[in-house]
Amino acid sequence: MKSNISTQIEKILFSREEIGSRVRELGRQITADYRHDDADLLMICILKGAVFFMADLLKEIELDVEIDFMSVSSYGSSTVSSGDVRILKDLDQSITGKNILIVEDIIDTGYTLSYLQSNLRARGAKSVRIAALFNKPSRRVVDVKGDYIGFDIPDAFVVGYGLDFAQKLRNLPFVGILKPELYMEEGAPSAVSDADCAEKGRSNGEHNE
Repeated sequence: MKSNISTQIEKILFSREEIGSRVRELGRQITADYRHDDADLLMICILKGAVFFMADLLKEIELDVEIDFMSVSSYGSSTVSSGDVRILKDLDQSITGKNILIVEDIIDTGYTLSYLQSNLRARGAKSVRIAALFNKPSRRVVDVKGDYIGFDIPDAFVVGYGLDFAQKLRNLPFVGILKPELYMEEGAPSAVSDADCAEKGRSNGEHNE
């Protein structure tokens, strides 16, 4: 028997309407920033948590945009990031001379996004920026700042709008805090991004397969 979603959410942080309004604002900002740049704009979605954000953000950008996907992890077998980044799914194209916009769900420790910025610049990108729906500054280890941030959030386990708990609850139209007793029972860490996920798949990330 499937559990009732309402019994799993402690508090709703952001409604569908609040998220939609903020994504529209970010889309307008991105459009303005790149409107007069002749280089191609390539948006790279970090799988899987950023898919919802990426899809909605694309609709709000009034420019020609290319898209691609990456799957990465900065965890080994533990639930504490070691900073050892692995690319599990790489890009399908050259990025030489292009403006790159990394699209992420949460900026967490910063390990992976710092690595990606350096990696993509080394491949010849003209510029590398970050768009993240959520920012969790309390967990930052590496000094990474997003260029386009939706919301700052507390150090809590958040689900919905692409963010999961053990592969479930991604499809919630809002973002809420998961009841602590649920992930404590599973031995889950607090929420992190898909880029900073644990292999056990019990955070806001997963195997990134």
